[in-house]
Amino acid sequence: MSTRLKRLVFWSLFLLFVIDAAVIYTLGTENDSGKGFLSEEAKEGKLLFQKYNCISCHQIYGLGGYMGPDLTNVMSTSGKGELYVKSFIQNGTQRMPDFQLNEKEINALTEYLRYVDKTGISPVINFEIEYDGTITQKSNQ
Repeated sequence: MSTRLKRLVFWSLFLLFVIDAAVIYTLGTENDSGKGFLSEEAKEGKLLFQKYNCISCHQIYGLGGYMGPDLTNVMSTSGKGELYVKSFIQNGTQRMPDFQLNEKEINALTEYLRYVDKTGISPVINFEIEYDGTITQKSNQ
C-alpha cells in the first residue's frame, strides 16, 4: 500500500471519528427538561443527599445501594408522599439513622425527592437501547 493511500485512509478515519464523537457527545444535550423543576431548595436537598451519602443505601433512577428502598418515585407512590417522606427523614428507622436534621434540611430533602420524582421513573419497564448506548423509555402506544 502506498504512503499516499495510507494517509488518505488515516485522515478519512480520523475525520469520521471526530464527526462520530461530536454527534455522540452533543446528541440529546441541547436542553434539560428537568431544570425547570430544580428549585434552590431542591439544590440544597441534593447537596444534603450527597453530604449524608444517602445513595449508599438508597437508589435514585435505579442506581445506588440496596439496603433502603428506591426513592425515585416515592413522592408519587400511592400511600406515600410528602408526609411519609418527612416522617422517615425526621425519625429514621431501625436500619436508617436519625440524622438530627432541622426543619429546613428536611424540607430541602423532600423538595429534592419531589424533583427526582418529576424527572424519572424507576424501574424503567419499557425501554429501548439507542445506537449510542443511551436508554430511552418507549411510549405506551
